[in-house]
Amino acid sequence: MPETEVGKVTHYFASISVAVVKLSGTLKQGDAIRIKGATSDFTQNVGEMQIDHKPVAEAKKGQTIGLKVDEHAREHDSVFKVE
Repeated sequence: MPETEVGKVTHYFASISVAVVKLSGTLKQGDAIRIKGATSDFTQNVGEMQIDHKPVAEAKKGQTIGLKVDEHAREHDSVFKVE
């Protein structure tokens, strides 16, 4: 399946399983994503996503989001949208 890079993880909050992602593309709730790095590699659907602690259904290039993740993400991991 083709993948398009849509962002980079800039921080990870382990206690709440949230990755902070700086977007280089558009991301919507329900999109299938893959988070891949040196030791991370997992796929999930976008569920809860927030900007400034407010839930959003879609985020665009240049925005920074908080994204609830299923597994541990690390700084500098790439976020890909799975087509």
